[in-house]
Amino acid sequence: MIPTQTKPFSPKCFFATLFLSIPFLIFLSQQTFTTTTTSDVLPGLKIRPGYTSYDTYIQKQLKKTLNPKLREVWKTRDWERKINVFTSFFDDLKREKLLKNESKALSIGARVGQEVEALKRVGVSNSIGIDLVPSPPLVIKGDFHHQPFDDDTFDFEFSNVFDHALYPEKFIGEIERTLRVGGVCVLHVAVSRRSDKYSANDLYSIEPLNKLFKRSELVRIRKVDGFGLDTEIVFREKM
Repeated sequence: MIPTQTKPFSPKCFFATLFLSIPFLIFLSQQTFTTTTTSDVLPGLKIRPGYTSYDTYIQKQLKKTLNPKLREVWKTRDWERKINVFTSFFDDLKREKLLKNESKALSIGARVGQEVEALKRVGVSNSIGIDLVPSPPLVIKGDFHHQPFDDDTFDFEFSNVFDHALYPEKFIGEIERTLRVGGVCVLHVAVSRRSDKYSANDLYSIEPLNKLFKRSELVRIRKVDGFGLDTEIVFREKM
């Protein structure tokens, strides 16, 4: 049996291997930090670190949405209280003619559907919500980064979960894709204050939203008291 000879370590081979691996390492670094690009391009909007993959992000969101204690609270103690607050918001929008009875309306990130129920109570009967976890009959399953609807579907879209968007440009892009020309989007956001631990981004000014809504014009901004969110922003898709 011929003994196997071990080749001596070669610094030249080591450095050659290292040099060849640099492009791969660069590729990996770009994949790891893709969520930071929004912050770089849009000062005033910061993506929170710590998400190693999209699945990691989804699992964190589901941890809150599927929490049985929270879902019980949302459906019982918080049900009427939140509906009453949302009803007041939507009544104001109707008086301003930003929302109509005949509007086809979507609530994004609707959880158990308080916003949808409020829309129906103010007369907007053609309303539906989407969330990662469905809550029939008011909320169907849907990812707000990839809305399960055709282009130009809705006249009105409402959301108070912008802070949960890992990819804000996709979140807004899907709103503009599914809004009809002249359609209205209303966002409730927290400005310059941290939302809950499940938030994926922090907003420090309104300017990033102005830039993200590429096909819409800003209608108005006002202060609100919306369950930890302090600002209401209204956009209308351009004709």
